[in-house]
Amino acid sequence: MTSPGDTRATLRHLFGHLFVPLIMCIGMGFAYLGAFHKPEPHELRVAVVGGGAPAQVLAQTIKDKAGDALDVRTVPSREAAVAQLKDQKIFGAYEPGTPELLVATAGSDTTATAVQKIFTDVASAQHAPLKVTDVAPPAKGDPTAQGLFFLLVALSIGSYTSVAAIGGAGAPLPMRIRTLIALGTATIVSAIGTLFAGPVFHLVDRDLPALFGMSFLYTSGILLIGVGLHTFLKRFTMLAMMVLFVMLNFTTAGGVFRPELQNGFFASLHSFWTGAGFVEGIRSLLYFDHHNLGAHILTLALWLAAGAALVGIAALYESRTRIPAPLHEELEQELEEAVPA
Repeated sequence: MTSPGDTRATLRHLFGHLFVPLIMCIGMGFAYLGAFHKPEPHELRVAVVGGGAPAQVLAQTIKDKAGDALDVRTVPSREAAVAQLKDQKIFGAYEPGTPELLVATAGSDTTATAVQKIFTDVASAQHAPLKVTDVAPPAKGDPTAQGLFFLLVALSIGSYTSVAAIGGAGAPLPMRIRTLIALGTATIVSAIGTLFAGPVFHLVDRDLPALFGMSFLYTSGILLIGVGLHTFLKRFTMLAMMVLFVMLNFTTAGGVFRPELQNGFFASLHSFWTGAGFVEGIRSLLYFDHHNLGAHILTLALWLAAGAALVGIAALYESRTRIPAPLHEELEQELEEAVPA
Protein backbone atom coordinates (compact mmCIF):
# COMPACT_ATOMS: atom_id res chain seq x y z
CA MET A 1 0.00 0.00 0.00
CA THR A 2 1.41 3.34 -1.01
CA SER A 3 1.70 6.12 1.52
CA PRO A 4 0.08 9.55 1.02
CA GLY A 5 3.57 10.97 0.49
CA ASP A 6 4.30 8.46 -2.27
CA THR A 7 0.96 9.24 -3.93
CA ARG A 8 1.64 12.99 -3.89
CA ALA A 9 5.13 12.47 -5.32
CA THR A 10 3.74 10.25 -8.08
CA LEU A 11 1.05 12.79 -8.92
CA ARG A 12 3.59 15.61 -9.09
CA HIS A 13 5.72 13.47 -11.38
CA LEU A 14 2.70 12.61 -13.56
CA PHE A 15 1.47 16.20 -13.83
CA GLY A 16 4.98 17.31 -14.71
CA HIS A 17 4.92 14.95 -17.68
CA LEU A 18 1.38 15.99 -18.67
CA PHE A 19 2.47 19.62 -18.93
CA VAL A 20 4.20 19.18 -22.30
CA PRO A 21 1.32 17.43 -24.16
CA LEU A 22 -1.19 19.93 -22.79
CA ILE A 23 0.97 22.84 -23.96
CA MET A 24 1.22 21.12 -27.35
CA CYS A 25 -2.57 20.84 -27.48
CA ILE A 26 -2.97 24.56 -26.79
CA GLY A 27 -0.25 25.46 -29.28
CA MET A 28 -1.66 23.27 -32.05
CA GLY A 29 -5.11 24.74 -31.49
CA PHE A 30 -3.84 28.31 -31.71
CA ALA A 31 -1.62 27.56 -34.71
CA TYR A 32 -3.93 25.53 -36.90
CA LEU A 33 -7.17 27.30 -36.09
CA GLY A 34 -5.48 30.68 -36.15
CA ALA A 35 -3.97 29.98 -39.57
CA PHE A 36 -6.78 28.06 -41.27
CA HIS A 37 -10.13 28.79 -39.62
CA LYS A 38 -11.13 31.74 -41.81
CA PRO A 39 -9.32 31.87 -45.15
CA GLU A 40 -10.17 35.01 -47.08
CA PRO A 41 -8.29 37.14 -49.62
CA HIS A 42 -5.94 39.90 -48.46
CA GLU A 43 -4.44 41.98 -51.29
CA LEU A 44 -4.80 39.00 -53.62
CA ARG A 45 -3.13 40.03 -56.88
CA VAL A 46 -5.31 39.62 -59.99
CA ALA A 47 -5.44 41.30 -63.39
CA VAL A 48 -7.83 42.31 -66.13
CA VAL A 49 -6.47 41.59 -69.60
CA GLY A 50 -6.74 44.44 -72.09
CA GLY A 51 -5.60 47.94 -72.81
CA GLY A 52 -7.40 51.24 -72.83
CA ALA A 53 -10.26 52.65 -70.82
CA PRO A 54 -12.63 49.64 -70.77
CA ALA A 55 -10.09 47.35 -69.04
CA GLN A 56 -9.09 50.09 -66.58
CA VAL A 57 -12.72 50.85 -65.72
CA LEU A 58 -13.48 47.17 -65.13
CA ALA A 59 -10.38 46.75 -62.97
CA GLN A 60 -11.31 49.79 -60.89
CA THR A 61 -14.89 48.58 -60.54
CA ILE A 62 -13.73 45.18 -59.26
CA LYS A 63 -11.26 46.87 -56.88
CA ASP A 64 -13.91 49.24 -55.51
CA LYS A 65 -16.24 46.35 -54.82
CA ALA A 66 -13.60 44.07 -53.27
CA GLY A 67 -11.77 46.65 -51.18
CA ASP A 68 -8.60 45.36 -49.47
CA ALA A 69 -9.36 41.79 -50.50
CA LEU A 70 -7.96 42.30 -54.02
CA ASP A 71 -5.05 44.08 -55.65
CA VAL A 72 -6.40 44.60 -59.19
CA ARG A 73 -4.27 45.70 -62.12
CA THR A 74 -4.39 45.53 -65.92
CA VAL A 75 -2.08 43.68 -68.30
CA PRO A 76 -1.91 44.51 -72.01
CA SER A 77 -2.21 41.00 -73.46
CA ARG A 78 -2.88 37.34 -72.81
CA GLU A 79 0.84 36.58 -73.24
CA ALA A 80 1.74 39.15 -70.60
CA ALA A 81 -0.88 37.66 -68.27
CA VAL A 82 0.54 34.15 -68.68
CA ALA A 83 4.07 35.45 -68.02
CA GLN A 84 2.96 37.17 -64.81
CA LEU A 85 1.12 34.04 -63.67
CA LYS A 86 4.28 32.00 -64.28
CA ASP A 87 6.26 34.56 -62.26
CA GLN A 88 3.55 34.49 -59.56
CA LYS A 89 3.15 38.25 -59.79
CA ILE A 90 -0.59 37.63 -60.15
CA PHE A 91 -2.83 34.67 -59.28
CA GLY A 92 -5.59 35.17 -61.82
CA ALA A 93 -6.10 37.05 -65.09
CA TYR A 94 -9.56 37.84 -66.47
CA GLU A 95 -10.23 38.35 -70.17
CA PRO A 96 -13.63 40.10 -70.36
CA GLY A 97 -14.31 39.44 -74.02
CA THR A 98 -14.74 35.65 -73.79
CA PRO A 99 -15.01 35.81 -70.74
CA GLU A 100 -12.05 33.64 -69.67
CA LEU A 101 -10.07 33.32 -66.46
CA LEU A 102 -6.41 32.25 -66.47
CA VAL A 103 -5.09 30.62 -63.30
CA ALA A 104 -2.01 28.62 -62.22
CA THR A 105 -3.31 25.77 -60.07
CA ALA A 106 0.16 24.37 -59.34
CA GLY A 107 0.84 27.46 -57.24
CA SER A 108 -2.17 26.81 -54.99
CA ASP A 109 -5.44 25.08 -55.72
CA THR A 110 -7.22 27.01 -52.95
CA THR A 111 -6.02 30.35 -54.32
CA ALA A 112 -7.13 29.39 -57.83
CA THR A 113 -10.53 28.40 -56.42
CA ALA A 114 -10.87 31.72 -54.60
CA VAL A 115 -10.00 33.64 -57.77
CA GLN A 116 -12.45 31.57 -59.80
CA LYS A 117 -15.26 32.35 -57.34
CA ILE A 118 -14.55 36.09 -57.62
CA PHE A 119 -14.56 36.18 -61.42
CA THR A 120 -17.51 33.83 -61.77
CA ASP A 121 -19.52 36.62 -60.17
CA VAL A 122 -17.94 39.14 -62.56
CA ALA A 123 -18.82 36.98 -65.58
CA SER A 124 -22.37 36.54 -64.30
CA ALA A 125 -22.78 40.29 -64.51
CA GLN A 126 -21.95 39.94 -68.22
CA HIS A 127 -24.56 37.14 -68.49
CA ALA A 128 -21.93 34.73 -69.85
CA PRO A 129 -20.41 31.46 -68.58
CA LEU A 130 -16.83 31.71 -67.36
CA LYS A 131 -14.17 29.66 -69.15
CA VAL A 132 -11.27 28.68 -66.85
CA THR A 133 -7.82 27.89 -68.30
CA ASP A 134 -5.03 26.49 -66.14
CA VAL A 135 -1.66 27.70 -67.46
CA ALA A 136 0.38 25.75 -64.85
CA PRO A 137 -1.37 22.50 -63.90
CA PRO A 138 0.26 20.22 -61.32
CA ALA A 139 1.51 16.70 -62.02
CA LYS A 140 -1.13 14.07 -62.79
CA GLY A 141 -0.37 12.33 -59.51
CA ASP A 142 -1.09 15.53 -57.58
CA PRO A 143 -4.38 16.88 -58.95
CA THR A 144 -5.11 19.05 -55.88
CA ALA A 145 -1.60 20.59 -55.92
CA GLN A 146 -1.29 19.79 -52.20
CA GLY A 147 0.90 16.71 -52.51
CA LEU A 148 4.07 18.73 -51.97
CA PHE A 149 2.68 19.93 -48.65
CA PHE A 150 2.12 16.35 -47.48
CA LEU A 151 5.64 15.50 -48.64
CA LEU A 152 6.77 18.36 -46.38
CA VAL A 153 4.83 16.79 -43.49
CA ALA A 154 6.49 13.40 -44.03
CA LEU A 155 9.99 14.91 -44.24
CA SER A 156 9.38 17.05 -41.15
CA ILE A 157 8.09 14.22 -38.98
CA GLY A 158 10.92 11.93 -40.05
CA SER A 159 13.40 14.67 -39.13
CA TYR A 160 12.17 16.10 -35.85
CA THR A 161 11.26 12.73 -34.32
CA SER A 162 14.75 11.46 -35.13
CA VAL A 163 16.09 14.25 -32.93
CA ALA A 164 14.69 12.47 -29.86
CA ALA A 165 16.62 9.31 -30.70
CA ILE A 166 19.87 11.10 -31.51
CA GLY A 167 19.67 13.46 -28.55
CA GLY A 168 18.50 10.81 -26.08
CA ALA A 169 20.19 7.51 -26.94
CA GLY A 170 23.13 9.30 -28.54
CA ALA A 171 23.74 11.79 -25.72
CA PRO A 172 26.99 10.11 -24.51
CA LEU A 173 28.52 10.40 -27.99
CA PRO A 174 30.69 13.39 -28.95
CA MET A 175 28.86 16.14 -30.79
CA ARG A 176 30.79 15.53 -34.02
CA ILE A 177 29.51 11.95 -34.15
CA ARG A 178 25.93 13.04 -33.38
CA THR A 179 26.23 15.62 -36.16
CA LEU A 180 27.35 12.98 -38.65
CA ILE A 181 24.49 10.72 -37.58
CA ALA A 182 22.06 13.63 -38.02
CA LEU A 183 23.33 14.30 -41.55
CA GLY A 184 23.14 10.59 -42.36
CA THR A 185 19.57 10.52 -41.06
CA ALA A 186 18.73 13.57 -43.21
CA THR A 187 20.06 11.70 -46.24
CA ILE A 188 17.89 8.67 -45.52
CA VAL A 189 14.75 10.72 -44.80
CA SER A 190 15.29 12.74 -47.99
CA ALA A 191 15.75 9.58 -50.04
CA ILE A 192 12.54 8.10 -48.61
CA GLY A 193 10.64 11.32 -49.37
CA THR A 194 11.99 11.45 -52.92
CA LEU A 195 11.06 7.81 -53.49
CA PHE A 196 7.50 8.41 -52.30
CA ALA A 197 7.10 11.66 -54.26
CA GLY A 198 8.48 10.18 -57.47
CA PRO A 199 8.19 6.49 -58.36
CA VAL A 200 5.64 5.53 -55.70
CA PHE A 201 2.94 8.23 -55.84
CA HIS A 202 4.04 10.35 -58.85
CA LEU A 203 3.56 13.68 -57.09
CA VAL A 204 6.67 14.81 -58.95
CA ASP A 205 7.33 13.62 -62.49
CA ARG A 206 10.75 15.20 -63.16
CA ASP A 207 13.84 16.76 -61.51
CA LEU A 208 14.04 14.09 -58.78
CA PRO A 209 17.76 14.75 -58.06
CA ALA A 210 16.95 18.43 -57.41
CA LEU A 211 14.03 17.38 -55.21
CA PHE A 212 16.38 15.17 -53.21
CA GLY A 213 18.88 18.02 -52.84
CA MET A 214 16.28 20.48 -51.56
CA SER A 215 14.86 17.80 -49.26
CA PHE A 216 18.33 17.27 -47.81
CA LEU A 217 18.78 21.00 -47.19
CA TYR A 218 15.42 21.09 -45.45
CA THR A 219 15.77 17.95 -43.31
CA SER A 220 19.39 18.51 -42.31
CA GLY A 221 18.49 22.00 -41.09
CA ILE A 222 15.77 20.57 -38.85
CA LEU A 223 18.00 17.78 -37.52
CA LEU A 224 20.97 20.01 -36.74
CA ILE A 225 18.78 22.56 -34.99
CA GLY A 226 17.22 19.77 -32.94
CA VAL A 227 20.54 18.15 -32.01
CA GLY A 228 21.91 21.52 -30.95
CA LEU A 229 18.82 22.41 -28.92
CA HIS A 230 18.83 19.07 -27.10
CA THR A 231 22.03 20.01 -25.31
CA PHE A 232 20.22 22.90 -23.62
CA LEU A 233 16.53 21.91 -23.50
CA LYS A 234 16.76 18.15 -22.80
CA ARG A 235 13.23 16.73 -22.48
CA PHE A 236 11.67 20.00 -23.62
CA THR A 237 13.42 19.73 -26.99
CA MET A 238 10.46 18.03 -28.64
CA LEU A 239 8.16 20.83 -27.51
CA ALA A 240 10.47 23.37 -29.13
CA MET A 241 10.67 21.26 -32.29
CA MET A 242 6.88 21.01 -32.47
CA VAL A 243 6.58 24.79 -32.19
CA LEU A 244 9.24 25.49 -34.82
CA PHE A 245 8.57 22.73 -37.33
CA VAL A 246 4.89 21.88 -36.91
CA MET A 247 2.87 24.72 -35.38
CA LEU A 248 4.63 27.56 -37.19
CA ASN A 249 5.99 25.54 -40.10
CA PHE A 250 3.03 23.62 -41.51
CA THR A 251 0.70 26.59 -41.09
CA THR A 252 2.94 29.02 -43.00
CA ALA A 253 4.28 26.77 -45.75
CA GLY A 254 1.58 27.78 -48.26
CA GLY A 255 0.66 24.16 -48.89
CA VAL A 256 -3.00 24.49 -47.90
CA PHE A 257 -3.55 28.26 -48.10
CA ARG A 258 -1.11 30.76 -49.54
CA PRO A 259 -0.33 33.86 -47.45
CA GLU A 260 -2.79 35.92 -49.54
CA LEU A 261 -5.58 33.92 -47.88
CA GLN A 262 -4.18 34.09 -44.33
CA ASN A 263 -3.99 36.68 -41.60
CA GLY A 264 -0.99 38.96 -41.24
CA PHE A 265 0.99 36.95 -38.67
CA PHE A 266 1.09 33.67 -40.59
CA ALA A 267 1.37 35.45 -43.93
CA SER A 268 4.49 37.29 -42.73
CA LEU A 269 6.22 34.08 -41.60
CA HIS A 270 5.75 32.62 -45.07
CA SER A 271 8.42 34.94 -46.42
CA PHE A 272 11.30 33.34 -44.46
CA TRP A 273 10.18 30.13 -42.70
CA THR A 274 11.89 26.93 -43.77
CA GLY A 275 8.77 24.97 -44.79
CA ALA A 276 7.69 27.78 -47.09
CA GLY A 277 11.17 27.82 -48.60
CA PHE A 278 10.84 24.11 -49.37
CA VAL A 279 7.28 24.12 -50.76
CA GLU A 280 7.68 27.29 -52.82
CA GLY A 281 11.12 26.19 -53.97
CA ILE A 282 9.82 22.88 -55.31
CA ARG A 283 6.88 24.68 -56.98
CA SER A 284 9.31 27.07 -58.61
CA LEU A 285 11.52 24.20 -59.74
CA LEU A 286 8.69 22.17 -61.25
CA TYR A 287 6.08 24.63 -62.48
CA PHE A 288 7.22 28.26 -62.52
CA ASP A 289 10.38 28.36 -64.64
CA HIS A 290 12.68 28.60 -61.58
CA HIS A 291 11.20 31.99 -60.62
CA ASN A 292 12.72 33.02 -57.25
CA LEU A 293 14.26 29.55 -56.89
CA GLY A 294 17.54 31.02 -55.67
CA ALA A 295 15.77 32.93 -52.89
CA HIS A 296 13.98 29.79 -51.72
CA ILE A 297 17.21 27.78 -51.70
CA LEU A 298 18.84 30.61 -49.74
CA THR A 299 16.06 30.35 -47.13
CA LEU A 300 16.77 26.63 -46.69
CA ALA A 301 20.53 27.24 -46.59
CA LEU A 302 20.18 29.90 -43.89
CA TRP A 303 18.16 27.53 -41.69
CA LEU A 304 20.84 24.90 -42.23
CA ALA A 305 23.50 27.46 -41.30
CA ALA A 306 21.55 28.28 -38.13
CA GLY A 307 21.54 24.57 -37.29
CA ALA A 308 25.29 24.29 -37.89
CA ALA A 309 25.92 27.33 -35.67
CA LEU A 310 23.71 25.91 -32.93
CA VAL A 311 25.55 22.57 -33.06
CA GLY A 312 28.85 24.43 -32.78
CA ILE A 313 27.63 26.38 -29.73
CA ALA A 314 26.33 23.17 -28.14
CA ALA A 315 29.64 21.39 -28.77
CA LEU A 316 31.57 24.24 -27.13
CA TYR A 317 29.18 24.21 -24.15
CA GLU A 318 29.49 20.45 -23.74
CA SER A 319 33.30 20.58 -23.91
CA ARG A 320 33.30 23.02 -21.00
CA THR A 321 30.70 21.31 -18.83
CA ARG A 322 31.04 17.58 -19.48
CA ILE A 323 33.07 15.73 -16.84
CA PRO A 324 36.10 13.97 -18.37
CA ALA A 325 35.84 10.18 -18.36
CA PRO A 326 38.76 9.46 -15.91
CA LEU A 327 37.44 12.05 -13.44
CA HIS A 328 33.93 10.64 -13.82
CA GLU A 329 35.25 7.17 -12.89
CA GLU A 330 37.10 8.57 -9.87
CA LEU A 331 33.91 10.27 -8.63
CA GLU A 332 31.95 7.05 -9.02
CA GLN A 333 34.60 5.13 -7.05
CA GLU A 334 34.55 7.74 -4.27
CA LEU A 335 30.76 7.51 -4.08
CA GLU A 336 30.89 3.72 -3.86
CA GLU A 337 33.44 3.93 -1.02
CA ALA A 338 31.40 6.57 0.78
CA VAL A 339 28.13 4.62 0.65
CA PRO A 340 28.16 1.58 2.99
CA ALA A 341 27.29 -1.75 1.39
